[in-house]
Amino acid sequence: MKYYLCLLFCLTVYFSQAKHNPAKLTLFAANNPKIQYTGRIDFADPLKPRFWSPAVYILAKFKGSSCEVILNDEVRYGKLHNYIEIAIDNNKPYRLQITGKVNVIKAAEHLSGGEHTITICKNTESGIGYVEFAGIRCVELLTLPAKPARKIEYIGDSITCGSSMDQSAIKCDSGQWYDQHNAFMSYGAVTARALNAQYVLSSVSGIGLIHSCCSMGVTMPQVFDKVDMRADSGKWNFGLYKPDVVTVCLGQNDGVQDSTDYCSAYVKFIGDIRKQYPKANIVCLSSPMADETLSPVLKKYITAINNYVNKAGDAKVSHYFFSKRYFHGCGTHPDMAEHREMAAELTAYIKKLKNW
Repeated sequence: MKYYLCLLFCLTVYFSQAKHNPAKLTLFAANNPKIQYTGRIDFADPLKPRFWSPAVYILAKFKGSSCEVILNDEVRYGKLHNYIEIAIDNNKPYRLQITGKVNVIKAAEHLSGGEHTITICKNTESGIGYVEFAGIRCVELLTLPAKPARKIEYIGDSITCGSSMDQSAIKCDSGQWYDQHNAFMSYGAVTARALNAQYVLSSVSGIGLIHSCCSMGVTMPQVFDKVDMRADSGKWNFGLYKPDVVTVCLGQNDGVQDSTDYCSAYVKFIGDIRKQYPKANIVCLSSPMADETLSPVLKKYITAINNYVNKAGDAKVSHYFFSKRYFHGCGTHPDMAEHREMAAELTAYIKKLKNW
């Protein structure tokens, strides 16, 4: 009897200590082949892959009840801090702001001791500066399934970036201009996940086809081949990501332009895209936040552009016009609920287009 009481006592102490002293976490470096990366990323330093664009995302599969991720923030101008999104398994994702230059983030705690998948996504865009991924700490790093075969690229401006949509923490006209960014929940990312596709957002707030706002000094055709699109720097290797579908959502920052100038530039840009992606479907989108003056003009231009390139021999160019204006976020941008509506529209269109 004493033996069993002693055994019971020892087991109680053991499980109590295990509960309060979880297994030691091991650092797995950023160049571990079990970690998956998607997006325009600079791997010049494989231990600190660097990325600027919105919705660049990283996946890892781990075993254990907790994990930590290590992220370095550029802290542009000494004060700008990027936002990220973290999703564990199929649980509701959560958004947080990086607070320092080097950050060890407790990404997950108190999970079951089994297998889990983590997604880390950059919510803010290139104008807020870069983020570096410096590794993950967990009990054991596991092998992920292969990436989805389908791939989509979304070219656009602040709408595509997911700017001004998320007021869950900071309301419009409060804090910094990027405090409402949420690329992970933008229409492009939501559409891609609904279609089980990889996604890349090649987008910059304020950018246009031939005219950008805010004295930016760059336009989309100029920076389309860059890793840091806002700064027009770092040559991107298009061979690393060949999308099945490319959407183009530009024109909001151009405003009403001379039809010949605008349409000619658009046709040329489609040619630039086609050169890099010979087999992709290219879908020209209307601006979902365009007002009653701009919207009909853009739709007229896009229809003419579409007809022209089809007659010129490119049958894989089409267009889709959103069903209504979406403008209830900050600065008349679409809000989060509207991004979901836009994603539902675009998901249905691409699904039919590609028979997905």
